[in-house]
Amino acid sequence: MSTRTTTVTPPPGFGQALAFEWTKFTSLRSTTWTAATTGLATAIGAVFVGLTGSLQPDDTVLGGSLSLTVVSLIVAGVLGALTVCGEYSSGTIGSTLAAVPRRGRVLAAKAVLLAALLYVTSLAACATAYVVGDAILEDGAYAQGEPLPALFGVAALFSLVGVLGLAIGTLVRHSAGAVAAVVGTLLLPSLFGPLFGDLQRWIAGATPTAALQKLTQTSDATPEAVGSVGAWPSLALVATYATVALLVAAGALRRRDV
Repeated sequence: MSTRTTTVTPPPGFGQALAFEWTKFTSLRSTTWTAATTGLATAIGAVFVGLTGSLQPDDTVLGGSLSLTVVSLIVAGVLGALTVCGEYSSGTIGSTLAAVPRRGRVLAAKAVLLAALLYVTSLAACATAYVVGDAILEDGAYAQGEPLPALFGVAALFSLVGVLGLAIGTLVRHSAGAVAAVVGTLLLPSLFGPLFGDLQRWIAGATPTAALQKLTQTSDATPEAVGSVGAWPSLALVATYATVALLVAAGALRRRDV
C-alpha cells in the first residue's frame, strides 16, 4: 500500500514579488525612459534658469534651480500609472496575478519599488540641479534658501506622487485615461483655484504641486496661492491621500477578476 504525498507550494513572499516587479520594470523601455526623464528634466531646468537669468529678485537659488521639478513631478505620476497600465495593455497582468495570487502583495511590491526608485532618482537629480544652479547663478544675487532637509522632502514627494499615480492607474487600467487623470489631479486645482476666490488656498494648497513650491522655497509659494500650511504638513497631507488612494486601489484589485 502506497501513500501519495501532496506538496503545497506556498505563494511567493514579498521579496520574490519585489524581484518580479524589478525584472518587469527594467525590461520595459517605457518605464525606464520615463524614470530617466524624471531626473533629466530637473537638471536641465537648472541650467536653463541659470543661463537665462529669469528668476525674480525675491527668489532663492534653491527655488530657481528646481523650477522645472513640477514637470518632473508630473512625469513621476505618469510613471506610476504606466507601471500597472502597461501590464493591462499588454495582457501580462493575468500572468502577474497568477504568479503572485495575493493581489495586495503585488500592489505593495509595485509601490515599494516605485517609491524607492523615485526617491533615489529625484534626490540625486535635485541635489545635482541645486549644485549646478548655484554654480551658474551670480554670486550674492539671490538668497541661497535652505536645501537641507528640503531636498529630502522633495524626494519623498516624488515617491508619493509616483504611488498616487500607481493607485490611479490601478483604478483606471487604461494608459491614456490614467495619464490624463494623473495630470489633471496635479495641475487642475492650481489652474482653477483662482476661480474660487478665498477658497483658492484650500483647493490649490492641498495639491502635490503646492507642497513642491513650499519645499523648494520658490517666490510663487505665497499664502494666497498655496495656503498658510507649512511645507512639511503639506507633505504629510499628500502622504495621507496617496496612502488612501493606494488602499482603495488595493480593494478594487482584490474585487475584480483581473
